[in-house]
Amino acid sequence: MKKLLGITALLIFIIVVTAIRNPDFLNGYNLQNLVRWTALFGFISIGAAFVIVTGGIDLSIGSVVGLTGALLAILLTKNQWPVPVAIATVLAVSLGIGLAHGLLITKVGLQPFVVTLCGLLLYRGAARFITGDQSQGFGQQFEGLRRIAVSAVPVTPTFGIPVPSILLAVVATIAGLLLHKTVWGRHLVALGGNEVAARYSGVRTDRIKIQAYAICGAMSGVAGILFSLDLNSIQPSGLGEFFELYAIAAAVLGGCTLRGGEGTIVGVLIGTALMRVLYNAINILGIPTHLEFAIIGAVILAGVVTDELVRKMANRKLG
Repeated sequence: MKKLLGITALLIFIIVVTAIRNPDFLNGYNLQNLVRWTALFGFISIGAAFVIVTGGIDLSIGSVVGLTGALLAILLTKNQWPVPVAIATVLAVSLGIGLAHGLLITKVGLQPFVVTLCGLLLYRGAARFITGDQSQGFGQQFEGLRRIAVSAVPVTPTFGIPVPSILLAVVATIAGLLLHKTVWGRHLVALGGNEVAARYSGVRTDRIKIQAYAICGAMSGVAGILFSLDLNSIQPSGLGEFFELYAIAAAVLGGCTLRGGEGTIVGVLIGTALMRVLYNAINILGIPTHLEFAIIGAVILAGVVTDELVRKMANRKLG
């Protein structure tokens, strides 16, 4: 709870300072774009959170986003597959990727870092190969489909609630119930806290870990679809690049410890909002954009350091 209060206070502080420095931050158009992109990144952040709670990590999220986005464009425009079939295929591919990660980690015994690092390279290369390293797009043929990513429900003349935000609210609610209100969620947290103890307690740790990576893969696929529809111009070498940094940072800032065993969906959403507000503030205040990744790195480091200090203080009190 203290972590959530702290990160919420930081989010509010950045919003207030940015709005004071540049009132255009509160412009309806800017806020709508900010909310929409927060929602898009929210999907991959939730997926990353499930993996991090197990004590694992997924470095391939951005590459899966790029691969699924490029694959959707090819299936719809070049192969002319029906929209439902193309979307189902893309989601099946992303789900299969997550399952493969889980199986390699649990059944083969590989480290999550190694498996997903290899995936980062493999899926990016696959995206560039299937597209001939050429930009892809949906043109004007799928404007109805693109509304899922770019349209909004009007609230005021200048602001509307983006459809991706509504979709994220549904997904986040399901994820929250799954993580916090089910036996499966308790087993997931127990697995991250102490895998050996969880296994001796009868928890099917391998199965749960595979399912967590499958969820992460599926969320990356959903994000890949929405990002590609939103941009309508897919660079196979660039779409999703470094997105895993945003997802991991959002999860860590939101209370997920990299040691596993801790995390809340609400915290992850707040962490995602903070990352996007930071990015928006960098742009709207005229801060050099090449500092973006430096700031993200500093934020992740600050989150990890704070988590470690809190853990040591708690251990001292218990001792």
